[in-house]
Amino acid sequence: MTAAAASGLPRYAGFAALLAAAGLPIYIHAPKFYVDSYGVTLAQLSLALFALRLIDVVQDPALGRLAEATRRHRAAMVWGAGAIMAAAMVALFALPPALPPVLWFALSLAALFSAFSFLTICFYAQGVAKASAMGGGHVRLASWRETGALTGVCLAAILPTALAFSGAPFAWYAGLFVVLTAAVLIAMRGEWSARGDAPASNGLRAVLGDRPARRMLILALVNATPVAVTSTLFLFFVTERLQAPGTEGPLLLVFFLSAALAAPLWGRAAQRFGARHALMAAMGLAIVSFAFALGLGSGDTWAFAAICVATGAAVGADLTLLPAMFARRLETVAPSAADGFGLWSFVNKVTLAFAAIALLPALEAAGLAPGTESPEAALFLLTALYAGLPLVLKLVALGLLARIDPEVA
Repeated sequence: MTAAAASGLPRYAGFAALLAAAGLPIYIHAPKFYVDSYGVTLAQLSLALFALRLIDVVQDPALGRLAEATRRHRAAMVWGAGAIMAAAMVALFALPPALPPVLWFALSLAALFSAFSFLTICFYAQGVAKASAMGGGHVRLASWRETGALTGVCLAAILPTALAFSGAPFAWYAGLFVVLTAAVLIAMRGEWSARGDAPASNGLRAVLGDRPARRMLILALVNATPVAVTSTLFLFFVTERLQAPGTEGPLLLVFFLSAALAAPLWGRAAQRFGARHALMAAMGLAIVSFAFALGLGSGDTWAFAAICVATGAAVGADLTLLPAMFARRLETVAPSAADGFGLWSFVNKVTLAFAAIALLPALEAAGLAPGTESPEAALFLLTALYAGLPLVLKLVALGLLARIDPEVA
């Protein structure tokens, strides 16, 4: 590993923090913001989110192709995508809707997540080259990257609450995001040029034709679904099942801070015991945590905080180790990696499509009405979906991981 190759790792952490601030926290905050601010219904949101995820299903492999086709101009493409992402964030949270609110919500998120997806694909593909220059340092790079990402998630989770004094916390959030985007793009300006000399892509066929890569993609699909489910339902679980409105921000911070602190520890465990064994241990921790969450009810806020610590730590492993395993495989079968991470982004987005179209309408049909007293059957379903469904999916993911050849994991 050369010192020059490793010197850019803090910049990678900063770029990951930026992307993280535009990813999962927005998926958590934006729907409730539009419900509270503009009266958009859960049914309208579910349809809008499902349509957005369908767009992702089609576009992510195409964005991977675009990233590969334009890799010699990657710096300019990254700057353009960063500008679109920042402008979309302002439109989403800082500007009053110029169209019907649900349509404005959908269009703003479509622009934001399209730019986010393209940047993520470029960033992860660049990471394969970076890790190769470091002498196969995929886990070390992933530890820096995901620690940065989880730090960004922590800030994004708590900032709307911290900025509440302003009277327009989400507008301030959007403004700070624009400043952060400019700062991070400037810091990373020298990291994209080396990508022009990368080996030509072997294409989607090489990735899909490789059995270990296919198994990792299937594992990623199953393993990401619990995160999609819990992120979609988190705010509703806290306010309706636990009856603890006002604690959402601190609980989100506990969850993401736990993930951020655990990520480098999982990296060290992977270096000592292997990424596969470390990830299996993390999945076991998540399974136990979801089992305890099934028994929670009104007032169990402190118990849920403990579960947030455990599940957050498990997510730290998911975000660090599984992408590192996939990147290491791509180094062998498709070194330029953009096509591969287009598929990786695709399988993760499919889980969000499922969560959007299936969960919120089911809860609404059961009688869940945020801000009012919901029937016990709706609260039971909320618990079953929030904790029971992820528990089952994690068991399936653990079985899939056990079947992956240790030599490639």
